[in-house]
Amino acid sequence: MNAAAAESIRPGIGPDTLIFGIGNCGRSDDGLGWAFLDRISAETGFSSPVEYRYQLQVEDAALVERMQRVIFIDSYNGQLPGGFRWQRCEASEDFQFTTHVLPPRGVMHYCQTLYGKAPRADILAIAGCEWGLRNSLSEAARQNLEKALLFFRRQVLQTASA
Repeated sequence: MNAAAAESIRPGIGPDTLIFGIGNCGRSDDGLGWAFLDRISAETGFSSPVEYRYQLQVEDAALVERMQRVIFIDSYNGQLPGGFRWQRCEASEDFQFTTHVLPPRGVMHYCQTLYGKAPRADILAIAGCEWGLRNSLSEAARQNLEKALLFFRRQVLQTASA
């Protein structure tokens, strides 16, 4: 990880950081966001609120506006170097909104527009490869989840306690 990427992770997390896990555990690797929340929220000393979502809604902006930071965890259909990607999430009105799709940048846009707030936002995308009806992750997704958890523990949680 380069210095710019490491710096983009700071500051750490705590009770003022909301973490969304997006997905559907009944659709195999689409459940990566939920599996991440299950694992990270069981960590000793973890204090951030978590929200499980099948999909993001406009109403989520009301939760976000009370926070200093928000992190969106979601599965990614495709290849990612190292099995996951961490990136900043900038508010943007450049998105298509349907009853089934509201991207994180849309939630952040509504938070700014409706509440005048712009908390820091990041996205952790974890690569998956199977999307059929099944209540378990593929082996590749499990491996990518482990890599993403290790990254998060070292780069995000450790930063919070440093």
